[in-house]
Amino acid sequence: MKTLNRLIATALLAATAGCAGEKQAAPAEESAAGTGHPQKAVIYQTLPRLFGNTTETNKPWGTIAENGVGKFNDFTPKALDKIRELGATHIWYTGSLHHALVGDHSEYGISNDDPDVVKGRAGSPYAIKDYYSVNPDLAEDPARRLQEFHQLVERSHDAGLKVIIDIVPNHVARAYESLDKPEGVRDFGSEDDTSVTYARDNNFYYVIGEDFEVPQSDDYQPLNGEAHPLADGEFTESPAKWTGNGASAAQPDINDWYETVKINFGVRPDGSKDFPELPADYAEKDYRAHAEYWADKDVPDSWEKFRDITHYWLDFGVDGFRYDMAGMVPVEFWSYLNSSIKVKAPETLLLAEIYTPERYRDYIHLGKMDYLYDKVGTYDAIRAVMEGEGSTDRIAEVQAELQDIAPHMLHFMENHDEQRIASTEFAGDARMGKPAMVVSATVSAAPTLHYFGQEFGEPASEDAGFGKASRTTIFDYWSVPSVRRWVDGGSFDGGRLAGYEKELQAFYRRLLNFSTNSEALRGSFTDLHEFNRKYGKGYGQQQYAFARWSGDESLVVVVNFSGKEKQLTLGLPAELVKAWDLADGSYPLVDQLEQSAEAELVVSDGDGEVELTLPPFAAHILQLQR
Repeated sequence: MKTLNRLIATALLAATAGCAGEKQAAPAEESAAGTGHPQKAVIYQTLPRLFGNTTETNKPWGTIAENGVGKFNDFTPKALDKIRELGATHIWYTGSLHHALVGDHSEYGISNDDPDVVKGRAGSPYAIKDYYSVNPDLAEDPARRLQEFHQLVERSHDAGLKVIIDIVPNHVARAYESLDKPEGVRDFGSEDDTSVTYARDNNFYYVIGEDFEVPQSDDYQPLNGEAHPLADGEFTESPAKWTGNGASAAQPDINDWYETVKINFGVRPDGSKDFPELPADYAEKDYRAHAEYWADKDVPDSWEKFRDITHYWLDFGVDGFRYDMAGMVPVEFWSYLNSSIKVKAPETLLLAEIYTPERYRDYIHLGKMDYLYDKVGTYDAIRAVMEGEGSTDRIAEVQAELQDIAPHMLHFMENHDEQRIASTEFAGDARMGKPAMVVSATVSAAPTLHYFGQEFGEPASEDAGFGKASRTTIFDYWSVPSVRRWVDGGSFDGGRLAGYEKELQAFYRRLLNFSTNSEALRGSFTDLHEFNRKYGKGYGQQQYAFARWSGDESLVVVVNFSGKEKQLTLGLPAELVKAWDLADGSYPLVDQLEQSAEAELVVSDGDGEVELTLPPFAAHILQLQR
């Protein structure tokens, strides 16, 4: 969920902005190593619902019986070893928590969800119904679903993978009901004063005097119009609650996040804060100081509920959290929550989905996030070049803008929200992802996110029902064709993959493994783009180059986004040659992705030049041989 709807309450969003987003130099504790993750991570994102599903029916709006469903047990030791061999250090099991879905699990004590407030049939992973349990669809035995997930966490750890799950603080499913909550835990809203729109310790906002009404649309019907006992255009909720994206009408618009309700974090409807504000100088303090600050503060009930939820999953064995729509929640809450997590488990990986660059530094320094989505900057700039609508000049500008926080900016070219590279709505050619991913994975010390199936050039070309073509559906019972071919009946040997899919997989394996093992990619960065735009020969707005180095490892990364061969002379400025301590002479450069590809750096009078012929969509990581 990422597009802010027009009905979001302006005052609420203004209140969540935190302190002014001035650029701040990262204090020592906030360096790349200061996050507690000295290794450059690769996060493999996958949906268990889809991953191991080998049913080929793929009927739009198909039922679980027709289209099948993946299980936690599909992540066998062999599957997890293959994911680790791809280069992954972490695995993000998207959609694992129990969310609202259209299916009957009543024999396990689970109430049936109303299709009128469920998106799709399999449901959105971001409409959480029970924060203390997991999706019953994903278990072989739904009665043992938590045990099966715990076994998956243990298998992941045995394979050398750390486990990440989603936490969605901004909203929950309309019919939130926790069956598996620990003793003493009270459900969201169970103790709310529903006679008022707002109270600090209410978990929800209310539309006083009005009942919830299901949104209406001429273009959409639940379950595509299929008859269902609960699909009657009615859902009982009295009084109505504010919708997840902040819409305060009793009947939300069909484009609102109507399947969810917004959590109240102590922000009044006028946007003012009903909790202590974090002093600005805490941007320079570590998580221990933040935890100490909140230790004697009285905070809203919702804050404490999410602290208890995250601590429960840490005790369960989870190693990290990806926070959905973190920018819609006050930065003070993140300081409170994340500092409590870091005190309990310092190596926990904390990743935030956020799309407002002016607030990045607050969410890192004040909110104590390890990493933020670099979507609006690096992803958008690279995508524009790939689509022929932008110049690599913008990629260079973004890197300059983000240098002070670069180690905190997670990079990706695919995830569940974005269109697949190979889809006709994006690049239409998986080869174009090669230069994009090389830049994405090597331009900073931050982690790389890899979406399952990306390594095969999955185009997501089919209409799944609620989930439309170009994005792999997160709402439907479905299987992913290229992943099915790789799974190959549980062998995970890629026996059914086409030749070009195997070649692309091998490329991703080399790139991701190199990125996690290279010290240079955690070291210094020098932009070569501006220099070569001015002084390079043949270097243009479809090429991009930079240098990375640490100790004895020195790299020149150069890519060609063009579909045409490009001959150029790449210049290395005297400052870089001096930093690398190179005397005049010739030095071999060996590509770390294609060992057969070599070049030569010639240093003369302190300046360096490399003659290159770049094939279409070329991507080189050239290592200096001394």
